Amino acid sequence: MTALDLSSPVAVVGTGTMGQGIAQVALVAGHPVRLYDAVPDRAREAAAAIGARLDRLVGKGRLTAADRDAARARLRPADDLAGLADCALVVEAVLERLDVKQELFRALEEVVSPDCLLATNTSSLSVTAIGGALSHPGRFVGLHFFNPAPLLPLVEVVSGFATDVTSATRAYETARAWGKTPVACADTPGFIVNRIARPFYAEAFAVYEAQAADPATIDAVLRESGGFRMGAFELTDLIGQDVNESVTHSVWQSFFQDVRFTPSLAQRRLVESGRLGRKTGRGWYDHRDGAERPEPHTAEKRQPPAYVVAEGDLGPASELLAMIREAGIQVREEDEDNGTRLVLPGGGQLVLTDGQTSVEFRDVVYFDLALDYRKATRIALSASQDTGARTVSEATGLFQALGKDVSLIGDVPGMIVARTVARIIDLAHDAVAKGVATEEDVDTAMRLGVNYPLGPFEWSRRLGRTWACSVLDDLHQRDPSGRYAPSLALYRHSFATEKREGAS
Repeated sequence: MTALDLSSPVAVVGTGTMGQGIAQVALVAGHPVRLYDAVPDRAREAAAAIGARLDRLVGKGRLTAADRDAARARLRPADDLAGLADCALVVEAVLERLDVKQELFRALEEVVSPDCLLATNTSSLSVTAIGGALSHPGRFVGLHFFNPAPLLPLVEVVSGFATDVTSATRAYETARAWGKTPVACADTPGFIVNRIARPFYAEAFAVYEAQAADPATIDAVLRESGGFRMGAFELTDLIGQDVNESVTHSVWQSFFQDVRFTPSLAQRRLVESGRLGRKTGRGWYDHRDGAERPEPHTAEKRQPPAYVVAEGDLGPASELLAMIREAGIQVREEDEDNGTRLVLPGGGQLVLTDGQTSVEFRDVVYFDLALDYRKATRIALSASQDTGARTVSEATGLFQALGKDVSLIGDVPGMIVARTVARIIDLAHDAVAKGVATEEDVDTAMRLGVNYPLGPFEWSRRLGRTWACSVLDDLHQRDPSGRYAPSLALYRHSFATEKREGAS
């Protein structure tokens, strides 16, 4: 099954920001495009707005004047649904209400030809439920574009329970012909991106609710250590707190209130107060004119230790040993079967976070996971009230000697980056095991849909296949609510690896 022929008209119903963006994508690809909106004159206004954007593309050298004129000639507003009768594909981008979408598609079925492909751009509703209102649901599919549709490459092609393989394949190939990067996905709450991305927000909010760190510090650690484009607090301020919380609540409810997707009470209070982010001037941060952006906590300068004793290779943080030597600090290595830590001159220990807490041990400082310890510009450290002041000082000075800013946070298991990445990896394994998508499509979706520095399976391969399960096991022991319990899929993955390694 191939993509739609460029001579085939494409219709977009709903002419808000997303509808206009999808229409522009189809138009620039070469299709005749019909626009329809239930609000009178809205389709004509949208056509004019798309024309203005095409003008800007010409001004930027991204489109020739001849191509712009040809595209304008292919764009036509429709006065009613009957004006879409000759279309080979109709994509809706209307109000996110099941009854509204079902009513629209029932009406479209009375108008379009039997082989017309019908698609929804929903981001939160069940594709199966929308298609369930149709007499012929086999031709119904989800085409979830990301905003702004002309710029962002990812399209989730979602097959409902009744979607024919031929319909999903045609939608997939059409999206690819439009210059997008499609990923195939089964109809599951949140699809790929909004399902697997929940921990990125949830764990940041949980650290905040535990009073372990403030939003500015958590965001800085996610960016400067984790390698994420934005932190969770600044990103939700950009998205809109009401929008982000609505998606979280929808996924949580759709999974029958699964504790792994529980919404944040702190975010609920923010929404209730009307602080929705940039669009209202205040959210987690104050975005009003003249407001000062809070700075992350950064430790004062400390003296580095003269030497460290390395017990083991530090696992995912093994690159630190070479960096410490390059900084002129002596590294004394000792072979320890279970050792993955640095012993400081004062006798305290510096350990990569593993899901345990500092208060459980004598004189331990944990440090957080980093995407790349050489490139990271900030490292988070956590200690308990019982950790020695000398140990905290030596640990701080050590990372400062490596050129890092240091943020001291509270004694929370898994810290910030590690617990976030571990949970993302777990949800990804769970999704693949349940047939939601392939590993490759999950990684592609998370890199392109939310700009993650690595896909979950890329993270897993880099960190070691047992790493996430081990961290989550330790977290689960300290919070037995089920939120951190590793999925059966991750257990199987980890155990199978350990079994093979043990037999070699």
